[in-house]
Amino acid sequence: MKRRTFDSILSLGGVVLTVVLIVAGGLLMWGYTFANGQVHNQLAEQQITFPTATAFANAKPGTEITPGMLPYLQKYAGQPLTTGAQAEAYADHFIAVHLSEMPLGGVYSKVSAASLAAPTNAKLAAEVQTVFRGTTLRGLLLEAYAFSKFGQIALIAGICSFVLAGIMALLSVFGFVHLRRTQEDEEVLTSTHPLRELVAS
Repeated sequence: MKRRTFDSILSLGGVVLTVVLIVAGGLLMWGYTFANGQVHNQLAEQQITFPTATAFANAKPGTEITPGMLPYLQKYAGQPLTTGAQAEAYADHFIAVHLSEMPLGGVYSKVSAASLAAPTNAKLAAEVQTVFRGTTLRGLLLEAYAFSKFGQIALIAGICSFVLAGIMALLSVFGFVHLRRTQEDEEVLTSTHPLRELVAS
């Protein structure tokens, strides 16, 4: 094969791959923007706000804010809940803690079964509603957190795609420069080249 033909194929292939990577990077960045925007908007509509700094300063076992919550929630004191990271912290280190302190560990299936077994127990029936609401909100917050993670992955993948596109574009330019310096009759593997003789044998 002519060396110029070989260089042309590689260089054009690099251009095609560069375009593909740029398109992929653009789509991934769009995915990140979409996911991030949806998570923010959906969480903002819930109008959930973290407890105040004063509440965290008075953290005590058995109260709204327990000492174990401080490492996860104190940094968000007084802030509106609008990000995936905040949603995960609120779900796993605030709602889950309070659910675990309820009868039967706040597990909806257990509380519901106990209520069905004692249909006249009004207190237990109220517990079922509280656990259901808490469990549902926790699930929705964790779902928002999962979507925010997908967005972060898309962002990283998009940046990698653009970086690779830049590298491929540079290699393609080098390929075309080398193509211009290559003689018309130059072969990739000459008849005396050891590799060609090995292939021929």
